[in-house]
Amino acid sequence: QVQLVESGGRLVQAGGSLRLSCTASGRTFTFYTMGWFRQIPGKEREFVAAISSRSGSTYYADSVKGRFTISGDGPKNTVFLQMNSLKSDDTAVYYCAATFRSRGATTATMISEYDYWGQGTQVTVSS
Repeated sequence: QVQLVESGGRLVQAGGSLRLSCTASGRTFTFYTMGWFRQIPGKEREFVAAISSRSGSTYYADSVKGRFTISGDGPKNTVFLQMNSLKSDDTAVYYCAATFRSRGATTATMISEYDYWGQGTQVTVSS
């Protein structure tokens, strides 16, 4: 079985930075695509960023582009989300997701395209 675990979420001041990590365990084969999504209570889960571990291609939601950077360590099945210039609107539970299949600019943003999910880590940005 595969398990994804996020870490790094905490309270941070607006304008500050935070780095989230997600590590997959229970497998030896490297995920092709890993991504980050976030959700506010009562709202739909939304795409944040994704990365192809093979090509290095990255994809970002317009709301975070220029502020967030996704990176990964394929052999370690780990993905990071560096968040800079944080705003109160970034407050949410952040989830990592992964799939063994290739995902492009459109499919990488879709929840249904991912096979494995973490339990989430809370990020709270104070104003």
